[in-house]
Parts: sequence; structure tokens; C-alpha cells
Amino acid sequence: MKIVTWNINGIRTFRRGIKHALDSLDADIICVQETKVTRDLLDERTAIVEGYNSYFSYSRGRSGYSGVATYCKDSATPFAAEEGLTGLLTNHEGAVGGCGDHTEFSSEELQLLDNEGRAIITKHSIMCQEKEVTVTVINVYCPRADPEKPERKLFKLQFYKLLQFRAEALLNNGSHVIVLGDVNTSHRPIDHCDPSDIDDFDKNPGRKWLNGFLYSGRPDEDRKEEEPNEECEITDSTHGGKFVDTFRYFHPTRTNAFTCWSTLTGARQTNYGTRIDYIFADCQLTREQFVAADIMPEVEGSDHCPVWGQLSCSVLPSVKPPPLCTRYLPEFTGKQQKLSRFLVKVDQKSVHAEQRDTLPGSQEEGELRENLHPIRGGNISGKKRVLTSDPVVPKGKKTKTVKTTSKPQGSLLSFFKPKVTNGVPPAEEPVSQCEKMPSLDEITSTKLSATRGNVSSVTDGDGVLERAEPFCDRPAQTDKCDKQVKTKHPTPLPTVGDSNTNPGASLGFWKSLLHGPPQPPSCKVHGEACVLRTVKKEGPNMGKQFFVCARPQGHASNPDARCNFFAWVDKGK
Repeated sequence: MKIVTWNINGIRTFRRGIKHALDSLDADIICVQETKVTRDLLDERTAIVEGYNSYFSYSRGRSGYSGVATYCKDSATPFAAEEGLTGLLTNHEGAVGGCGDHTEFSSEELQLLDNEGRAIITKHSIMCQEKEVTVTVINVYCPRADPEKPERKLFKLQFYKLLQFRAEALLNNGSHVIVLGDVNTSHRPIDHCDPSDIDDFDKNPGRKWLNGFLYSGRPDEDRKEEEPNEECEITDSTHGGKFVDTFRYFHPTRTNAFTCWSTLTGARQTNYGTRIDYIFADCQLTREQFVAADIMPEVEGSDHCPVWGQLSCSVLPSVKPPPLCTRYLPEFTGKQQKLSRFLVKVDQKSVHAEQRDTLPGSQEEGELRENLHPIRGGNISGKKRVLTSDPVVPKGKKTKTVKTTSKPQGSLLSFFKPKVTNGVPPAEEPVSQCEKMPSLDEITSTKLSATRGNVSSVTDGDGVLERAEPFCDRPAQTDKCDKQVKTKHPTPLPTVGDSNTNPGASLGFWKSLLHGPPQPPSCKVHGEACVLRTVKKEGPNMGKQFFVCARPQGHASNPDARCNFFAWVDKGK
């Protein structure tokens, strides 16, 4: 039996399809996290894959957020499946059971902890040493604690506590338990690329929880890496928890074994990451059945890599998948659905309080994706239509306006010319008696704009006289007036589309108006051109641009990694 866990950072990002990705992992049970899909966006190609049966958990408060899924080969079909950790989301006969004691949580807390689509539980029958037993697989995507949001730190710790209660309750009920997925906490300093850069590394609440959840017995210093830990015993209370980190069980001293890297800084090229994806198993199962466990950093397609574990036991498939299986969803069964299914009652308060924040590409880059205002009613979120008495123009449609004038289309450069007001002319400029502001009728009848070419702008969009150049109504004074006009406009701006316009002048004008990004400086260490970045974090520097070394992020001792060059962009450039 082989199991795999992988944070895929979006289930719809596989270029060659989900089936090809599942087949390439070659496992009986494949657990994926951060699917970023809700039930209304789940398509049949993703939900129903030939040779597999799948089970999904969705976020109920925000689309494109969180979500986990478990794919089981038909030869490893579970006999029970359940969404969430509380048991409150299960209303069918195929429940896993063993929910544990929830007295430490309020009903509202339990609902919120299961509202973000972070857990799927499947229960399987396995044959171990000619004896049929059960194993429960808990697929989790644990929250990330945003340093700027204290309420998310508490939410993460509450989720950890609920996960431990459920896992230990299942273990006490006689089933073997495997907890796997993205736990979002690196356990030991050996699991972090630069632990010295973090203040109070061991005092982190997430690491403290892991210390209590995991068995902490240490192997002998002279023990070979491949040798199993024979000292793992549940009854030894001095070593704490009832579960084992299977990777460290087989590779206790391996360094630079990371499963997550920052994509924004290109840290995967220098292996500057963390190990936050795990396969935890109860001590007895680890000691008796696990034969290997490792990471797969060579597999790309996400900012995480898969983690796998191999057991010596075989899986006994169920004859029929449990009711939670996606193949039983009404939209995939081919049955005609009732109209009432699409009409979901929505909590109006939650709708008005819902926030629409931009989601980043990955939870490791900041994960500003916390579901602060989940919609508590139903599996599908939505908004009620607001009825108003005033006519509403459909979004994306433009109303057609009727122009009352026959003004020809002007050039684009006219929008950048300074407007001349109809005030009193400056004293230093001579005023000729031939300078007369004509009426609209006179301009239209004589067509001065076509014959003389010295009326630059006659009417605006509303047919009101805006500006006119001086003109002469007597032939004898034409030359004199032309001279005065030329003195007022010695260097006219180029006109787009004019064949007589100097191309160089027009090019210079556009360059001065639409200048590109500033020229990047060279970093001091490598002498290479830097890259331009923009501050996206809220604060006084939000929106400001800066230059940093273009190389990928890495340890300070790595000469191929990014140097510490930094420079703000001068606003004047």
C-alpha cells in the first residue's frame, strides 16, 4: 500500500489533466491540498477520474480558497468517508465515527473550524499479518497564522487541537490512524532553511503542539539512517505523543530535505525552503507496517513537492464507495435536478459583511486568504438580487448618446494642449481691430476651418464656442493678422496622422509622456542587472517600487544566491 500527500496549489493547474498527474504518482491513496475549487466550480473531468473514486471538501465562505481532496484507486476504495473533523457535516450512513470529545469547543467554533474545507477522512480495510484491520486516513490542510491577524493564530491552534482530539479518538476506537497533508509548521530546526533567522524558534505555538502530538523518542547517535526506530512505544509517557513523523523515522539526520519553497523569490533553485508537509502515523502502524517514506522534490507543478509512504500491508477494497463519493453528486449522475436545488437560502448579514480580498498565488507567500466571514448556510454561497425602482444599466453595456454637432474627430494630441480662455489679451500683445470673435453661423457659412486653417477649435462636445484664433474680415489686413497669429504660436504641437509632421518631434513627445520603467542598477556583489519589485503589503510603503538582486533567494553562505542589494526607486525618474 502506497500513500501520497501533495499541496497542489490549485487542482485546475495541471496542464496534462488530473488523471495523468494521479497516474504519475503511482499510489493507492492520493491526498491533495489547496484545491482552490468549490462545488459549483467542480467539473466532471476533475471529480470523476477513470480508475479512481474521489472525495472533496470545499470552502463555504470564499471561492478559489483552501479545499482538500482524496483520490483512491478502485482497488483501495474506502468503506466510509467524511468531510471535516467535527462530524457535523456528515448526514449519511457512511460516516467514519469516533468524533471524540468536543466539550472544549463551542458550537460556533466547531462550525467555523469545518467551514473552510480543510479536512477529508476516509476509512479503509487492510490486511496486516493475515489479520483484517482498519486504517483511517485524515487528509488535512492546516491554516497558516498571519502575523498581522491575531485571530488567525488562535484559529490555527484551535484547528490543531481539534485534529488531535479526532485522531486520538479514532485510535482509541481500535483503528490505525494516518494523518497527512500540509501542516504549515516546520517542526525542528533541521526542517527549516534558516532557523537562526527566526526569533524564539522553539517557542512557536505550532511547534509546541507538534512536540505534544508526535512521539519524541530519539534514536541512538550511532544508528544507521535506514535502520527503523525500534524504541517507538506508545506506552512510554516520557516521549509524549502517539504519532510518528514517518520521514524522520527513516531519515532522522537528513538535512536540506524541504517540501515548500517561495515561488516569488525563486527559492527552489537554491533549495531555500521548509518541510511543512508530513505523513504522521500511529506508533504501532509505523513500527510494524511502514517500510519506507520520502519526499519527491523532483516533481514540479506547485510550490510544494509530494511526500510518499510505503506500507507492507495490502488494501481490501470496499464493494461500493461511501455516499460522500463525488460520483454520487446529482450533477454527475445524469439525473434531472429540481429547480429548488439551485435556490439556496443565504444569510443576509454574512453577505453584506463578506470581503473580497485578492488572493495570492500560494499560502507560503503570505496567504492573505483567511475566511473571516464565512457563509453558514448551505454548501453553495451566493448573493440575493437587489431590486430597485430605478432603471439599471446592465454591467458592461454602454448607453448610446446622440451628438448634436457635426464636429469632425479631433487628434489625440488636442487633449494635451493647454486651453486658452476667452479673457482679455495680455497688454504686451498688440490687439488688431481685425480680431473679432465670430458667431457659430458665420463660422459654419464661411467654413473658415477648411479655407484658412487658422481656426484650431471652434466648438466643444456641447456646441458651445470654446476657442478661436484671430482671423481677418478684410483682405488688406490679412498679412498683418497672419503675423500676429504666428507670433502667438511659434511652435505648434505635432498632429497625429499629419503627413507633414516631423516624425522625430512626435516620437520625442510620446517618450516624454509615456516613459517606461527606470533603468535597473547593477547589484554590488554580482554586477548583474537588478529586478524591479513593488511593495504590496499594507503600510506606509505600499505601492512603492524598489530594486533587488535578480538571483533566487538562498542562504547567505551560498554565493549563487541573492545578495543583500536593495535600492528604492527615485520618484523623479
